[in-house]
Parts: sequence; C-alpha cells; structure tokens
Amino acid sequence: MSDLKILGHFKLNDSFFGRYRDLVNDVVLPYQEKALSDEIEGAEKSHCFENFRMAAEKLRTGKSGGEFYGMVFQDSDAGKWLEGAAYSLGTNPDKELERRCDEIIELIASAQHEDGYLNTYFTVKEPDKRWSNLCEAHELYCAGHLIEAAVAYYECTGKDRFLNVMIRYAEHIYDHFITNKTEGYSGHPEIEHALMRLWRCTGDSRFRELAIHFIDVRGTDDGYFVREREKCGWTVWGNNPYDREYTQCHAPVREQSDAVGHAVRAVYLYTAMAEAAVETGDKELSAACLRLWESITEKRMYVTGGIGSAYEGEAFTKDYHLPNDTAYAETCASIGLIFFAKAMLGLQKNSRYADIMENALYNCVLAGIQLDGKRFFYVNPLEVIPGISGEAKTHFHTLPERPKWFACACCPPNAARLLASVEEYAWSVEENTVYNHLFIGGELDCGKIGGKLLLESGCPYNGKLQYRFRPNGEKMKLTLAIRKPFWCDNADISLNGERISCPEKDGYMLIGGEFSAADLLTVELSMPIRRVYSNTAVADNSGKAAIRRGPLVYCAEGADNADVLTLRLKKGGSLVIGDFEPNELCGIRKIFAEGYTEHSSSALYSFEPPKKEPCRITLIPYYTWGNRGKNAMRVWLPEE
Repeated sequence: MSDLKILGHFKLNDSFFGRYRDLVNDVVLPYQEKALSDEIEGAEKSHCFENFRMAAEKLRTGKSGGEFYGMVFQDSDAGKWLEGAAYSLGTNPDKELERRCDEIIELIASAQHEDGYLNTYFTVKEPDKRWSNLCEAHELYCAGHLIEAAVAYYECTGKDRFLNVMIRYAEHIYDHFITNKTEGYSGHPEIEHALMRLWRCTGDSRFRELAIHFIDVRGTDDGYFVREREKCGWTVWGNNPYDREYTQCHAPVREQSDAVGHAVRAVYLYTAMAEAAVETGDKELSAACLRLWESITEKRMYVTGGIGSAYEGEAFTKDYHLPNDTAYAETCASIGLIFFAKAMLGLQKNSRYADIMENALYNCVLAGIQLDGKRFFYVNPLEVIPGISGEAKTHFHTLPERPKWFACACCPPNAARLLASVEEYAWSVEENTVYNHLFIGGELDCGKIGGKLLLESGCPYNGKLQYRFRPNGEKMKLTLAIRKPFWCDNADISLNGERISCPEKDGYMLIGGEFSAADLLTVELSMPIRRVYSNTAVADNSGKAAIRRGPLVYCAEGADNADVLTLRLKKGGSLVIGDFEPNELCGIRKIFAEGYTEHSSSALYSFEPPKKEPCRITLIPYYTWGNRGKNAMRVWLPEE
C-alpha cells in the first residue's frame, strides 16, 4: 500500500479532469442530491432520504408514517453520494454543502437502533427479519457503503460524528458474526473492502479481523444460502440460492480461477481479497487474485474496459463471449475493476494494472455520465441501433440515450465518488519512489520525501508530460516511476532540454536523482492512432477493427456519418487525427478514417452484392457518444 494518502496531498490542476472535477462539484452532486430527495421532474423516484426519515420516526414513535420505497439496497445510494460529497469538500471546501451533508448524517444517525443496527428497509418494512436473508437483502452491502462514506467524511473534514455512528454499526456486525459466531456472509460483497478501510482509519483490529473472516468463509460451506432460504422462508425478489456463481460463493476464494457471476459483486470481492493479501502476505490469496485478474482482462473484458457481458445476472459469461449490441458492461462494474486494479498495484507495481485502470476510466466510466452531468448510463454497449436498442426484447437494457435517473441508481453516485477522488488512482508513494500511474495534472505533496512534484499533462489528447520539482530545501531526492502505457511505442525523456535514458521495470520508467526547483523533466509519449483487433474467438468482432489513440477508444456515431451500419474501414487506409476542437463535445480531437459506405438493394436477401462507395469516416471518443440526440453508434467496424 502507498505510504502516503494521496487525497489531501494533491491539488488537481488538469484541463481534462479539471472540467470533470468542476462538473462533479457544481452539477453532479447537487443534481444527485435532488434525485435522492425526489426533486427531479420526470426522473425515477428515489425516496432514499425519505426512507431514513421514516426509519427515524418509527424508532421515535413506533410508526413510520409511510411505506418504504425503492430497492432493498436504497440506503447505499446515500452512502455513495455522501462519500462523493466528502471528497468534494476535501478539495473544494463549501460551507453550504457541508451543512447539508451534516444534516443528512444527523438524519442517518437518528435512524440507528440502540444496539447499533442501521438499515431503513428492515427498520421500516421488515423489523423482525434482519440478518435472516443475507443472500438477497443487502444489509452488509449497505453497511459497507455507509462505512466507506463515514471514513471519507472523517478523513476529508475531520468530523467524526458519522464515523462514530458507523463504528457502532461495525461493532454490532462484529458481535453478531464473530462474538456470537453466527454463520453467514453477504450475498453482495462490499463490506469486506469497507471494513479494511475502517481498520486503516481507526486502527481497530476487530474490523480487519471481520473483513478477513468474511473473505475466508465465503464458499467454504455446502450451500449456506440454500439453507438460509429454507430457514427464513421469505424472499425479496426470488433470487435463486442455488446459483452460487451469482453470489460469488461457488468456491473458496483461494481456489477460484475464472471471473464468473455478477460482475460488480465479483470485482468488489476481488478488491478486498487483494487488499487482504497485501496486509497479510497471504501468497495463496495473491495467486488467486492474479488468476482472476488474468481471467477478466485476457478473456472477458471489452476493449472499452467494460466487464460483464450478459444482461441476465449482470454477469460474466464465457471466455471471449463479448457481444457488442447486447453488452451489459455496467458502469459500476468498470468502477469496481478500477478498485481491483488499484488494489493489485498494492500487491505488485506493474503497469498492466494501471493500463486497465486508465482504460476503464477514460472509456467505460466516463461514458456513463452525460457531458452536462445530468444524465447517466447504467449499461454501456459498444453498438447501438435506434429502433432496436432499448426497444427489442433482447435489447431493452441497451438504451440509446442516457436517462435522468434509475429505479436502481447504483451507478450515478458511484461514478461521482470515483471522479471526486480520481487522484487516489493516479499516484502512489512508497518510501523514496513516487509512482505516476495516471497522467492527471496537478501538484503532489510528496510527504517525507521533502517537497512537491508538479505535473503538467496533455492527456488524453497529447502525450506531453512536464514534471517540475519544489523541494523543501535545495534539492529533493527521489525516484520518479512513470508508467509507460501499452499504447505508447516510444517515450522520449529529457531533463532540462537534454535527452536522457532510464531503466524500466515492470512497465515503469525509473528516473532517479536529486532535483532542484530549476529542473524540468519532460516526457513525450508517442500517441499513434492504432487499429485494434480482437482474438478470433470473439465472434462479434470477426473481420472488424476498433480505433484507439492513447487512452481513448473511438467510435462512429450517426451525427457525424451516414448510416453507421454501412461503414467499412479501408484496410491500410489512412487514419488522421484532427485538430483539437474546444467547442465540440466539451473539447475533443476527432479521427478521420478512409473507408467505404455500402448500399444494398431494398430486398431482405438478394443475389446482388452491395454497392461500395469511398467515404471519410468520422470517429469521436467513445466517452462522448450519446450527447447529440438519438444516434446509431459502433465501436467495432468491418474492415475491407
């Protein structure tokens, strides 16, 4: 793990992510607060905060004054929103936002039972059934997100009211499962990672013990969730307790090899497994994490960093089964993949983890948010056809436009908390080495190294990086480990205008020395336009290519082209990067490809081949698609 907590030690100053930081602070968080308060006209109702009010009233008077509304895990939306707000307050103090957060925290505190228990679904709707349906009811999942929020709020504001509330709840959970030796674990992993964060924040070893307990007991039983269903006799939505892959308990964690089941549950679990392996040195656990990482990234991941190819179960399916037009690729799943990548970097500093982290962030996660910050994708397909996508029974989930909100609104606040803390994924510091994983500009206080490091970054649209040094004394001694991305053919490095060479280790360029305020280190990462070809086992991509430049995957959208389905890339044809267009889609560079458009007869089938005409294909970054009305879109284009 990093010796330095990056949050609080980094001031973001980046043209690309600076816009997203302002968007989160000024638009996304206020908009989501209104959504959770049911104040967005025409949006799905949330009732999230109202559920806490009803729970508090029931504890106070014995009557709730209303019906619980929403998903059984509705409490988690409040946790994720508060966590995002905490990070915003840590980097951009706002008295009014802090006041509103404190009010919501008091509301949550007022819904806590005397024994520490805290869950609005069970307080309002099922008061006699708590801890009886761990398979479906998300009690531990909700607890985890509220714990994460409390830790973040304490670390970013110094206020411990929320932290103390959640410590009481964590103690209640510890007593239930450890002291009283109650069997069970969560059907939706999340609590494990949250407890590791709570342990690091408080130093209370009980929370580390509980996290590792939940990891160790998972899948070691002979069908716990089946026995639980038989015993409790009730269900939330009829989940199949025999589907052990869905709930990530099909095998003990150290024996798992393939990423299976519900994708978000999987990567949340793997994140905690990797964190536990870092803390304990458990080699079997580390080996399992590596196998699962390879299963995802080498056989079950979309080129955009999306994971979970099936709508049914929001799940991984089989190796190389990556359909484009029915892709699920939930935004939350890619966020979880980023968490997993960060945890794997704690196990081993290898650029492959940061490469995937970058890919998922710039493509799938950013695509989940409309550029104005007020609409969101849950599902991130790689091909959209208006009239079929969002309408055909097989494609109901692949919407061609982002909705204002969801009945199941896990993704929007998840994206907000990630973007509000993106610097945590960009840097890490270990002893005298500063690792730069993601090229996000700003100023890093390097802690014990004794000085600050400034990065000016041109990413994602150009590969020029400039590092300046601000030592506390005359010089600062460090090794700067700069990731050499998989998309970069060549990196030119110069110090004060003179080209230098440096050793590389595990995908990082290592530049060591003593640096003064007069020093300027410049790194030029080549950023060629690349044609991407998938493994021939990926049936959907047979005869097709995708286009990427640097960290960005590109797509063709109907707003720029004739019928997208007729477009064909010319083999060996030119690929040209356009100038930066600051007023187009919040600032992008388009790619222009030499290609063809095909025109067939009007018949369903014909003996006449389509007629082919040369054309110029306009490609835009995938993260920007769906911002200009309802359009067809394709990432993978036939190549002829």
